[in-house]
Amino acid sequence: MARSEGAGRLTPPAWLTAGMRPAPAPVPWAAVLRASVALSAPLAAGLAADRPAYGALVSMGALSGVIGDTADAYRMRVLNIAVPQLFGAVGVTLGTLVFGHGWAAVAVLTCVALVSGMISSIGAVASVSGLLLLLNAVVGAGLPMPDPWWTAPLLLTLGGLVVLVLTLLGWPLRRAAPERGAVAATYRAVADLYEAAGTSAYDERRQAVTAALNHAYDLVLARRARQHGRAPAPVRLLARLNVVVPLVEAAPAAHLRARLVGPLPAEVPAAVRKLADAVEEGRAGDPALDLPVPERPSEKAVDHALRHAAHVVHETDPDPHNVDDRLGRPAALRVRIRRTTRAVLLSGASWRYGLRLALCIGLAQALVSLIAVPRSYWVALTVTFVMKPDFGSVFSRAVLRAFGTALGILLAALVLAEVPRGWWDVPVMTVLAGLIPAFSAKGYAFQTAAITPVILLLSDVLNHQGFGLVLPRLYDSLIGCGIALVAGYLLWPESWHTRIGDRLADAVSDTADYVALAFAGGERPDRSVRLRARRALYRDLSTVRSEFQRALTEPPPTGPRAAAWWPLVVAVERIVDATTAARVRIDHGAPAPAPEEAAEVERELRELADGLRADDTLVEVRTELPGDENGVLEPLRQEVRAARAIAGPDLR
Repeated sequence: MARSEGAGRLTPPAWLTAGMRPAPAPVPWAAVLRASVALSAPLAAGLAADRPAYGALVSMGALSGVIGDTADAYRMRVLNIAVPQLFGAVGVTLGTLVFGHGWAAVAVLTCVALVSGMISSIGAVASVSGLLLLLNAVVGAGLPMPDPWWTAPLLLTLGGLVVLVLTLLGWPLRRAAPERGAVAATYRAVADLYEAAGTSAYDERRQAVTAALNHAYDLVLARRARQHGRAPAPVRLLARLNVVVPLVEAAPAAHLRARLVGPLPAEVPAAVRKLADAVEEGRAGDPALDLPVPERPSEKAVDHALRHAAHVVHETDPDPHNVDDRLGRPAALRVRIRRTTRAVLLSGASWRYGLRLALCIGLAQALVSLIAVPRSYWVALTVTFVMKPDFGSVFSRAVLRAFGTALGILLAALVLAEVPRGWWDVPVMTVLAGLIPAFSAKGYAFQTAAITPVILLLSDVLNHQGFGLVLPRLYDSLIGCGIALVAGYLLWPESWHTRIGDRLADAVSDTADYVALAFAGGERPDRSVRLRARRALYRDLSTVRSEFQRALTEPPPTGPRAAAWWPLVVAVERIVDATTAARVRIDHGAPAPAPEEAAEVERELRELADGLRADDTLVEVRTELPGDENGVLEPLRQEVRAARAIAGPDLR
């Protein structure tokens, strides 16, 4: 027994080891092939032209394109690859101009880091752009580049264009396939949700539906915004996506019904899956539905939503003037640029992150520019990757970066020690490059392990350092991780004393607004406004869930505090579901509640939100919430009571 207890004490904590377990993700074979060709072909061309350094720079640019190619839709992939390459060209130019200039390099890279950090909060494209701006500036300031000054940015940009061209080869054959696939995946997620109605798997399936719906709307609306508004293909896709919303809205009522009388008939999820197949294959024609006769209000809601979806999915030519964007169409480009610029410049969070990144890069560059540490651009390179805001917590990234770098350097040591330089670099790079997209899907540590030997091999082509690169790079990585931990984490109390309840309090307050909107005066509210509010709320709750999951990987006290609040996140999601179920049942024949019943639920939620903002730990509240026990709001009242009981002294 004692031995078992001793072994338990030696087990590392979960927050430390969570990122070291590979995620269950399929291998993206198309991306593997693309990366292998994009990184190895320039090396071969450089060797054939007796310009191996030029080939290495083109491969470095291709590596940036491979890292940035994370979207599904082709139009978004063009942006994700092309726009960051422009920022990368600016970064390497600035770095090249200050190479070997000591304090000038420190000052320039610190300013670049401030800009990179601030723009990274805008969105996915801006995040990759900020990463390449700083990454290439660090490389340009740390490695000797060929003359004249414009050679390096030109070659790096050419590498990104190679990836872009390889990516677009499938566009003529699969022009709208990613968008269709995303919409079809949403239907299949809804089918899984209906199948799980009444079971413990329902909450997990609902989260999958939220993620699928968010992803599909992002793709379809982004595509439609770049067309002339009423083009037939985007209109048809948007119409088919819009009719998923009533199916999702009816799901909570179906879940409640399944808990009382048993699972839904198998014909319901089967019919939704048939619609998914029709969407993916682009089929139209007369819908053939074999559904049981509905009796209860919840069954009527599901039947009505399913028949309406079948009609729209099989409609050959939907009316382009009768298709609304549920979340609103994107504003004009100039308006979005103006709003984004104002938001970044006035955002305290953007400035704080930019200053944290600038401080870390300034310290790293000062260390390597003013102290004789050979080839030590890797220190700032490590800080750049560790401090990225959308890769997870700084603490866990530093640990995973050190772990992944150690694995990558071990692989690089074998290559540099055993493989002769020259044409053998081409087949080696073919294999190593293919590992990047394959390992990136497994997690951050595995992505680092795959990227490290590629960068080391390309650096060796430029510097001819050979096996001597290995140990210095390991030391540099550890130094960079240490700088990020101290200057980017420990010196900033908001990193390790985060008020986790604040974001959740906003979600609870928005939920109270949704309750007020759903039962306004006991009358039926404007449906489009309610749908838009519910979709926005589910999207916000999805973001809250992601933030909490990221906080779970932090060391104490942040990680344990997030774990303590986690049940309340789930409770708030269930309150939104119960609200939607009640509204759907009312819309299909159930008696509406008295206005004071809805007002009492709203008041309880606002008190909960105020309590979350006021203190990290609430005093447990046992509320009666009087009302008709057989009424439509009773399930909602039960969820609110559960949420108030969760936020109690046991969270200490």
